[in-house]
Amino acid sequence: MLQNMTEKRIVLLGKTGAGKSAAGNTILGTRLFKSQLRSNSVTKDCEKKREIVCGQSLAVIDTPGLFDTKFTQEEAKEKIALCINFSSPGPHVFLIVIKLGRFTKEEQETVELIQKLFGDEASKYTMVLFTHGEKLQDRTIEEFLSGSPNLVNLVDQCKGGYHVFNNKDKNPSQVTELLEKINNMVMMNGGSHYTTEMFQEAERKIEEEKNRILRENEEKRNKEEEKLKKILEGEALEKARMELREKHEREAREKAEKMNTAVHYLGVAGSVAASGATIGGIIAGPPGAAVGALAGAITGVIEVLFEEYVCCIQ
Repeated sequence: MLQNMTEKRIVLLGKTGAGKSAAGNTILGTRLFKSQLRSNSVTKDCEKKREIVCGQSLAVIDTPGLFDTKFTQEEAKEKIALCINFSSPGPHVFLIVIKLGRFTKEEQETVELIQKLFGDEASKYTMVLFTHGEKLQDRTIEEFLSGSPNLVNLVDQCKGGYHVFNNKDKNPSQVTELLEKINNMVMMNGGSHYTTEMFQEAERKIEEEKNRILRENEEKRNKEEEKLKKILEGEALEKARMELREKHEREAREKAEKMNTAVHYLGVAGSVAASGATIGGIIAGPPGAAVGALAGAITGVIEVLFEEYVCCIQ
């Protein structure tokens, strides 16, 4: 739990080609996400990468363009479920990545997706990140925004405000400034991350699976500790043992996130009906009801949004 307790969780959202993966690499200060200049998405599934940046432990979750027309509704549901897993017990910020240029309906749909899936409260944890800030040239971002009422409206819905990345500027100060804005937003939100019953149920399942994996690997860990005792002693031994335990816990958590909870919920979405499920509200009843509610909630939202989106592009 050590890693998970202290880290800031950042979820990157946006349409294909907005530069989410590149933004994630910029934030983490190293090339961990695949990023290429191409029209189709490099990111096929949600990915989670961790790094220490400016003394802070960060977990960045990169997502594919959720309204990419190559995805079926079922695929989109699975990807959103995986995003919930990776950002459990809840993100500190939803970062909507927008490439400076023509504002499209897809960006607006991303904000609506967040609100419909996670409730209006999620807007307090949402921020816009504009990429390719070099395109502004001599203009300020405020001057750019003034020419697009729809974009101004989107930014207004994101209570965390906005930030600009210059893709040609390697100065780390733009990352430092972004993290300061995120930290200020977290403080304004009471010092915590965003959560709903959806995230809480996912976190409960992940912890159960993680503990099962740790118990399963206990014999292996004990053997590794015995080897350490033969070559180390004193403080060096204690430090090595702590690092070993943290490593096992981190690996167990990562396995649990990938193989458990929400992705499995969606497998029964078609057969499990949960009456009265609400987005961002309380899911009452036994675990089975919570599973059904999560499946039903995500299924309903995605079906509605996909229908709206398909109508718009036809």
